[in-house]
Amino acid sequence: MRARIASTDPMRYKHTQVGYVTGGLTLAALPLLYYAFMVEDGELGLLAYTMLGGFGVLAVLFSSLTVTVTDQELVFYFGPGFWTRRFALNDIVSAEVVRNSALHGWGIRYTRHGWLYNVSGLRAVQLNIRGEGQIRIGTDEPEALKQALDEVTAR
Repeated sequence: MRARIASTDPMRYKHTQVGYVTGGLTLAALPLLYYAFMVEDGELGLLAYTMLGGFGVLAVLFSSLTVTVTDQELVFYFGPGFWTRRFALNDIVSAEVVRNSALHGWGIRYTRHGWLYNVSGLRAVQLNIRGEGQIRIGTDEPEALKQALDEVTAR
């Protein structure tokens, strides 16, 4: 489901970060899987087709991360609307620009800092959310996201 913003709730910030590295690596793995699972007679087995399809789906679902800030909420989702999360701005206690460890990886991960949502890079905005704890949203423009959050939560 794609995130929908009500027309009465003006958008203050929207940015989509494309995960070129994650998407590229996932797509590059497809021919390797193809040849690795080819049976002796040159045909692919059911397992190979399943894995190829699975990697293709992952490449699309985690191809990008879109973050939107309106006057009322923070919304973010992967790819074409996969794994949409919404948080009311009045539940955001704090926002801080942080740098993730390379060991945290990409995708959706649980780390010692809470949930991490990331498609590329090491930079993120860490949010302390009332009732949720901490989460990190990976972005290639963390200062702009933090500034947008600061501006709408200061009202």
